[in-house]
Amino acid sequence: MVQGISNSLGIRLFFIKGPATIVQGLREPRISADVDVLVEPPGLDLLLQALRRKGWRQRPAAPDSRAFAKHAITMDHAGWPCCIDVHFRFPGMENGPDECFEAMWARVEWQELAAQQIRVPSKGLGILILALHSLRSPWLSVSVRDLSFLSRITPCQPGLVEEIVEIARETGSCAAMRPFLEGISPAAWTREWPVPSRMWCNRTMVREPGRAGMITVAQAPWNDKPRELWRAVFPRSEVFLSKNIYADMSFAGRLGQHRARWGRFLRALPHIAKDFSSSG
Repeated sequence: MVQGISNSLGIRLFFIKGPATIVQGLREPRISADVDVLVEPPGLDLLLQALRRKGWRQRPAAPDSRAFAKHAITMDHAGWPCCIDVHFRFPGMENGPDECFEAMWARVEWQELAAQQIRVPSKGLGILILALHSLRSPWLSVSVRDLSFLSRITPCQPGLVEEIVEIARETGSCAAMRPFLEGISPAAWTREWPVPSRMWCNRTMVREPGRAGMITVAQAPWNDKPRELWRAVFPRSEVFLSKNIYADMSFAGRLGQHRARWGRFLRALPHIAKDFSSSG
């Protein structure tokens, strides 16, 4: 359906992660819970409008912030068992969204999936996207497995490491990709490694509940700190609904969710404090 919209409206997009990566041999078999697409920034609104006309609606999301900028919009449909994550940028790629998309679009190819022709990344680009996705949360067991799998298959294919390094340079993702690139080919990078951005460091630090709110408050300008602190202590409904679209938003339901949220935060607080003290 999404590829059909792309073809009919002339919107450039391609599918990332998901079943196509399994067909390409970049991931071990698994069931995908959603569909991920990356769309050219100028075509984002046009794609969302087309999806809304077909009954798709935008899911609530936590408010944007300077510490954690949005990179995707999630759409769901009452008649479909999965969501569509529409990406307009990808975390870890520090160059401008348009520049990054053009670099990626030059490495997109057609692939048949479920009797349909869809656009997917080349193997090199697919590996870079999967690696960035896992490096964002390297403490998760699924990320560890995916990075281990990619590290085994990448050096075995001639020219693949060089392609990944080239894409990393063109998208500004060398800093984020450093742990993966150093692991598969220490000699692949011959320059001084760039410093990862604060935004990327923030994302890789969000391990426990409440950490994102603490980072947002700590990095906010002094004039904005009271507002960000209020949001962290008393989050808007969108924060709960972004986790569970069917969350109980009645007064009693909200109280229960606040209580559970604070419980998770207090249990995680010792780990958060330890990490903050060691990093600062």
